[in-house]
Amino acid sequence: MKKIGLCLLIAWLLSACSTIEYIGIETYNPAEVTFPKSVKNVLVVNNALPQPDNLGYIYKLYGVIQDTARMKADSALFDACRSLGTSIAEESFFKDVLLFHDGTRLDTQYQDGVKLDKAVVNRLCKETGTEAIISFDRLLFNVEKNVSTLSGGYVVGDLQVYVSGIIRSYLPGRENPLATIHVEDSLYWSEGAENITLLAQFLPTANEAIRAAADYVGKKATPNFIPHWDKETRWIYKSEGARWKEATAYAMSEKWEQASSRWKAIYDASSKWREQAKAASNLALYYEMNTQLKEAYDWAMKSYMLFKEHGGEADSQTGVQQLYVDALSKRIQSNLKLNTQFE
Repeated sequence: MKKIGLCLLIAWLLSACSTIEYIGIETYNPAEVTFPKSVKNVLVVNNALPQPDNLGYIYKLYGVIQDTARMKADSALFDACRSLGTSIAEESFFKDVLLFHDGTRLDTQYQDGVKLDKAVVNRLCKETGTEAIISFDRLLFNVEKNVSTLSGGYVVGDLQVYVSGIIRSYLPGRENPLATIHVEDSLYWSEGAENITLLAQFLPTANEAIRAAADYVGKKATPNFIPHWDKETRWIYKSEGARWKEATAYAMSEKWEQASSRWKAIYDASSKWREQAKAASNLALYYEMNTQLKEAYDWAMKSYMLFKEHGGEADSQTGVQQLYVDALSKRIQSNLKLNTQFE
C-alpha cells in the first residue's frame, strides 16, 4: 500500500509540477519504544556473540573463491553498542547513558538472539545505577567481496556488507523485554585501481567494512529509543490570479499569516470547487506549520472531500490528498505519544 501511494504521488507530481511548489518541513516524532517516566538513566549492553571468523565472508578474486578469507566481528559488536549509546546520549533525552564494556553471555550460540535473564537485568541496573537496559542481543554480518580485471590490467573491487540484528530494551523486575527491534541494512563500496596492491589502499578490508556497518546500524537504530526529527516534503498549490500569486509569494517568503489570509479569501469567495480544494489543502499546510494539527487535519479533509466528490476516487489528486490526510492523522497520534514520552 505504501509503494502504491508513493507511485501515485510521484505520477501526480510529475503531471502537476507547474501548479505546485514543494515545501520541505521537519516533523518531530516519538520514539518507537516508550519507557516509563521513572527511567532517567539507561545502560547499553552488548549481549551478542561474535560469529566465527570463517563464516559470513565470501571473497572472489578473479572469479575464484578464496577459502582462506577470514574476518573478526568482536570489535564490530562493540562499535555498534558505542555508536548507539553515543547517538542516544547526544540527544539529551535521558539524564545519562552508560556503556557496559564486559560480555554478558556464556553460551556459544552466536546465531541466536538470546534474551538477557531477569536476574542479569536486575543486577546490571543495580550495579550501574540505571533504570533500563538497551541491548544488542544478536548482530550478524555477511560480506561479499569481488575483485575482477578490466582491459589493460586495471582492477575493480566491489564490497558489500549485509548486517542484521536484534535489539531489545529491558526493565528490572520484568520477565519479558519491554520491546524488541529487528534491524537490517547494508553498505556498499566500489573502487578501481591500476593493480591489486593499489586497490587495497582504497577498498576497506572485511574487518573495516563490518565495523563501519556496525557503527552505521547503531546510529540508525537510535530513533527507536528517543524522539527525533524527520524531514518530509509538502506542497502548496498555485494558480492564476492576483490573490493566488500574492499567497504563493508570501508562502515562499515564509510569511505564512499573509499567505493564509489570501487562501482563506479564495476558499470563501470562489465558486469553483477545484480552487476551493487547493486553497483548503494550502490552509492545512499553514496550520501544520503552526503545529495546529487538528485544524490542519480538518482543512486537509475538506480538500480531500472536494476532490473525491467532484473528481472521483480514481482522480490522482484525490489519492494524493488522501495521503496528506493520512500523514496528518499519523502526526496527531504521534503527538499524543510524544506527550507521554515527555510526561
